[in-house]
This record gives sequence, C-alpha cells and structure tokens, in this order.
Amino acid sequence: MARFDLELFVIFEEIYRTKSVTRAAENLGLAQPTVSIALHKLREHFGDILFSRTAKGMEPTPHAQAIINDIRGITKAVDGVLQSQPVFNPLESKREFKISMTDVSEITLLPLLLNYLKVNAPGIRVDIAKISLQTAIELSDGDIDLAIGFLPHLEAGFYQQKLFVQNFICMAAADHPRINGEIDAEQYANELHVMVKNSGTGFSLVDKIMMSHGIQRNIVVRLPSFLGAARIVAQTEFIATVPDRFGMVMATQERIQLFRVPVELPSSDVKLHWHERFHSDPGNQWLRRMIASVAQD
Repeated sequence: MARFDLELFVIFEEIYRTKSVTRAAENLGLAQPTVSIALHKLREHFGDILFSRTAKGMEPTPHAQAIINDIRGITKAVDGVLQSQPVFNPLESKREFKISMTDVSEITLLPLLLNYLKVNAPGIRVDIAKISLQTAIELSDGDIDLAIGFLPHLEAGFYQQKLFVQNFICMAAADHPRINGEIDAEQYANELHVMVKNSGTGFSLVDKIMMSHGIQRNIVVRLPSFLGAARIVAQTEFIATVPDRFGMVMATQERIQLFRVPVELPSSDVKLHWHERFHSDPGNQWLRRMIASVAQD
C-alpha cells in the first residue's frame, strides 16, 4: 500500500464501528469526501467492497470481518507508540553512562558527581574516557554520552551548555625560596616551569599569550596530564600555571601556594557537549541536568 496505510486503517476501523461514512468522517474530523476516497482505496487494495450499504447502515462483508481484528491490532499498536513517552528513573536505572572529560575535571568534578550518584542514582555506573581528537566522532557514534571540557572545534550537529568559567592561576611550593604569594612577569619568565600537554582545557593558549607579551617560559618538564603536577611543584622549586579550580583543589592536598599569573590570560568556558541524536533521550537529559547542578555547586 501507499504511505497512507495507517490513516486508511484508522478510517476502516471507524467505518466498521459506526457503520457510516458520514459519522466516521465526523468522528475523525475529516471531510466526508476524504473518507469516501479512503474507502475506495481500501476496496481497490483488498479487492473487496468491504462495506455494503443496507437499511442498517454500512455492513461489513465477510472479508472485512476477517481482517478487522488485525487492523485494530495495528492501529492500537501505532497509537501506543505515538502516545508513549520514554521514562528515565535514576533511582531504579542500572544504565552505564560514558563521559569524556579532561583530567582536571576528573580531579575536580568527578568526585562530586560520584557522591551525587551514590545518593540519588545508586544503580548508575559511569565509564570515564579522556577527551581527545576522536571525541567528536565518539559523541556522534554514541560511543560516549557526554563530553566535558574546552572543545571549540565541534561543528554542526552538537549541543553545548556552559558549566563554568575557567581562569588560570600559578602554583609553587609553599616554602618556595623566592616566591611568597606573588610574582612579577620578569621573575615568572626566569623561574623553572612544569607544563602539561593536555587537550580539552584551553591550556594550549597559555604559551601563545605569553609569547605575545614577550615572555618565553623556561619549561624543564612536560607532563602528559595534570595528575602529578601539584606533587612535583610541592617537592621542587618549579612553578606551574594551571586551571584555577584544579589549583584550589590541589591546595587542600599538597603543600603549595597559589598566586596570580603576572600576565593577563583570557578565561575560557568549560562546557558540556552532546550530539543532537541524543538531545531528547531522557537519560541523557537527566545526566546533563545533574552534571550542570554539580558543576555549579
């Protein structure tokens, strides 16, 4: 049949129920000629007149009687699909979500997220992946549900939500022999630096801005992540320029001091990213709301 199959079945069922083309049209909110044309199409398809005009109304033929239950089953199933709304109950869900994030978010945001889940969604599990150049593809393929970080390269087909503004801060050992709560640009350039080779944080912008101010950092060690940066700084005379939230968390765990970067660095928006395919998924929606709430807290 043509693409109007389902509408034709609805009309068939209503004529069968009312025994009237006129009443079927009124009940369905259709013009009578529309119902008459639909009946003609049904007759052509089934090779049977289906309904015969009698003194009692449009009586079904044996063939119409034979197929009415199947047609009712089809229209009922379609109606159920159209009216159903997917439901996500975090208290009962056993779903596993895969989230791509930077190691900074892993240190600062993930513990808060896990504590929230323990109380509000104890059956939910999370699988954490590192943000990489493949993150956009993984989002569109559904391999990951959400990505958290600084991802300016995402193109059409993605949604995003700002979580917080990220600034930069310097950290040095608490007993650093030459630093006590502040530093000027000249001393900043002369100190030995720890640098993190990290994507997804906007950290790659730091050196470009420094160079524009005529400052070239003396980098003595490059780390693959932020995970060991604070410990190295705490036990050496090296300094590091890091995202402010990371620095504040590390200051509660390591013997370090925090101080202002002596050069004006632009802030960046740390955002939540997801693909349009999963924009209306109830579980994904709940996870986005929850992460936004945790990040703001």
